[in-house]
Amino acid sequence: MSRRLAGRVNWNKVTPYLLILPAILFELLIHVTPMIVGVWMSFVNLTRFFITNWLAAPVAGFANYSIVLNFDKPLGRQLAQSFGVTLAFAVLTVGLSFILGTLAAIVLQRQFRARGPLRTLFLIPYALPAYAGIITWKFMLQRDNGLINQLLVNDLHLFDQAPFWLIGDNAFVSLVVVSIWHQWPFAFLMTMAGMQSIPDELYEAAAIDGASVWRQIRHITFGMMRPVNTVLVLLLFLWTFREFNTPFVLFGSAPAKSANLLVVTIYNSSFIQWNFGLGAAMSVLLMVFLILVSALWALWNRRVHN
Repeated sequence: MSRRLAGRVNWNKVTPYLLILPAILFELLIHVTPMIVGVWMSFVNLTRFFITNWLAAPVAGFANYSIVLNFDKPLGRQLAQSFGVTLAFAVLTVGLSFILGTLAAIVLQRQFRARGPLRTLFLIPYALPAYAGIITWKFMLQRDNGLINQLLVNDLHLFDQAPFWLIGDNAFVSLVVVSIWHQWPFAFLMTMAGMQSIPDELYEAAAIDGASVWRQIRHITFGMMRPVNTVLVLLLFLWTFREFNTPFVLFGSAPAKSANLLVVTIYNSSFIQWNFGLGAAMSVLLMVFLILVSALWALWNRRVHN
């Protein structure tokens, strides 16, 4: 019976599904299941009193969402302030990372002697483990014995006194600088890979027609790179908007107000104040916002290419 059944199975049709089955199972286990649990947590009053028995947590309905979206209350104001800081942080980081990565890719598009070593040098921040790089920056940004103040105050004499880079308004500047340092090599890598598909004949024909270098970059490079660049900007924005490693390693769980990103606020609500219901509600709102951004990008991209 089993032999007859095996003989009737069309393995050419079944094999592809069997090959992707492990990936689907792991996707359900690692991403989909925690997401569903997180959404459920946002509708219950899961505090420290029910941490050992989640199912006993009372149903809160939309109460958690009402609390975090009540901007007249401290938590709502903190969430709104964190959202504004995160939005500014994401726009600056993505914009400057994209510009630096694109400029570096354009410079290294042509063949010259130091091209290979420069490529390797530019990719070091991206290849370096995130925690190792951020901890190094944290030591460099120390006020008294940090390398940054040593350079700016003692060597270049740009400041009379050593600034505090990890507290106050300067914390936002430090956060943006460190994030750009870690993000721009990815923009450089993706842009450089996309430029490899542009035929050299297009540049040669444009040069023969008298087009300047800037016109070649504007009409050929950016024109051919538009599909790659739109996806790159979306990915950088999604990754940067939910960035947690950089602010947490630099400032810990109590960053300055100017550098209090949304994910740090969610972390504090969940793991410092032990209110997982509120933290889950904030996480769901963050997920909805990023899904909305992705949907708007997809609609815009479809309209542009159609």
